[in-house]
Amino acid sequence: MAERSRSLSIDGNSLSLADVENIALDSARVKLSTHARRQMRKSRDMIHKLVSSDQVIYGVNTGFGKLAEVKISSDNLKNLQINLIRSHACAVGTPFPQSVVRAMLLLRANVLAKAHAGCRPKLVDQILALLNHAIHPLIPSQGSVGASGDLAPLAHLALVLLGEGHAWYQNELLPGNLALEKAGLQPISLQAKEGLALINGTQATCAVATLSLLRAARLIDASDTLCAMTVEGLKGTDRAFDPGVHAIRPHPGQTESARRILYLLQGSEIRESHRGCLKVQDAYSLRCAPQVHGAVRDALAHCKKILEIEINSATDNPLVFEDGRVISGGNFHGAPIGLVLDYLCAGLTDLASISERRLARLIDTNCSNLPAFLTADAGLNSGYMMMQVTAASLVSECKTLSHPASCDSIPTSAGQEDHVSMSTWAARKLAQVTENLEYVLAAEYLASAQAIEFHRPLRSSPPIEKAIRMLRQKIPRLKQDRPLTPDLQAAAGLLSKLGQMQTCT
Repeated sequence: MAERSRSLSIDGNSLSLADVENIALDSARVKLSTHARRQMRKSRDMIHKLVSSDQVIYGVNTGFGKLAEVKISSDNLKNLQINLIRSHACAVGTPFPQSVVRAMLLLRANVLAKAHAGCRPKLVDQILALLNHAIHPLIPSQGSVGASGDLAPLAHLALVLLGEGHAWYQNELLPGNLALEKAGLQPISLQAKEGLALINGTQATCAVATLSLLRAARLIDASDTLCAMTVEGLKGTDRAFDPGVHAIRPHPGQTESARRILYLLQGSEIRESHRGCLKVQDAYSLRCAPQVHGAVRDALAHCKKILEIEINSATDNPLVFEDGRVISGGNFHGAPIGLVLDYLCAGLTDLASISERRLARLIDTNCSNLPAFLTADAGLNSGYMMMQVTAASLVSECKTLSHPASCDSIPTSAGQEDHVSMSTWAARKLAQVTENLEYVLAAEYLASAQAIEFHRPLRSSPPIEKAIRMLRQKIPRLKQDRPLTPDLQAAAGLLSKLGQMQTCT
């Protein structure tokens, strides 16, 4: 994980994925940069001029969606914005976790800081005040189709700015006005265009996606370590990881995973003990690990590049430009991120699948030549039998969740919004697949460590022995049956550190 900074200045252009994670997981303060504040004032002045001229502008003095042709009188412009927020706050389902809500707040503030939304800097200040005072709006997770952005979730975020809705403050769920009052804040009064500025965009999608992607990146690293541990547990060969093999098929991810796995196997007594055996090649789940892990690495790298663009993009509608133009476009559409999130979701499912197959070989005495289910007294004890069943269940669930969301669409708003992205569902699926993957890898961690210990007194390589010691500090060796859920949870919590053991100097 990137080192967390204690403060952050946003300008709409330079936010990093690490920044999003840091703010989501920590209480560092965020402020609007001086330059962004100045640019936002200019953009707001243009909206004032256009409203004063009585020019018809979508969402400023018209209705929304199918009602875009309904002209709104000047004395109702503020009510128009308030009604927009209230009417669109109709999401349902399990609320987003606090980390996702914090990421949403930061991302929405950053989009407005680009100064293409035509809103006051005061609106960004109010969003950042929620972040800085740890006021976390209650935002149900279901209800967005990913165009015109994440309307329903963002409307629930916006309600709290107005002193409505509900929010968590100091471990208490409160009405929005009470949460603001306890923190010493006042509700904001929306002006023309500002309600629309709060809810057009992909920030729910990006919040979930960013946190899942960075978590997944650490799990990919851990997967290489676990593959090396399973190779050791099964007395496999390191020949498939030879640099020459991968130099003639030079996909970057494949090359990197092969390098890491080979590095981890260096100096192993277990490997040396069977170097002259007759086994020529291992099963695909070991031999092809660089190709599979590497493909997922490359998918994640592509997804990361898209998200880095998206979190610093103007996704509002209409967009206000320095030359005075106000243009209704489609930057709120989630297709660019929905597609790559589906891609990454499929990749992580493949990673879970190959890990589960290695786990299955570890517990199968016919494949491993180790005690059945990695227990010394099989029959009386079931060992890791059910742990593989749990992993198989999670992998199967991942396969279902990997059906792409982005190839679906359903017309909304009386056909005006007739092609949508479903990007928010793509992100939510990715989050669940990432969590499932974490537990599958945790199962391989437990089993591979247990398998290596059956080869004592032989030792594995120094980094793999370190990985086993790290595990044993939390979880004792399985000598007789016990509930395994706590073991899986503890092992999952170590995976980030496990991935760091692959660093080659």
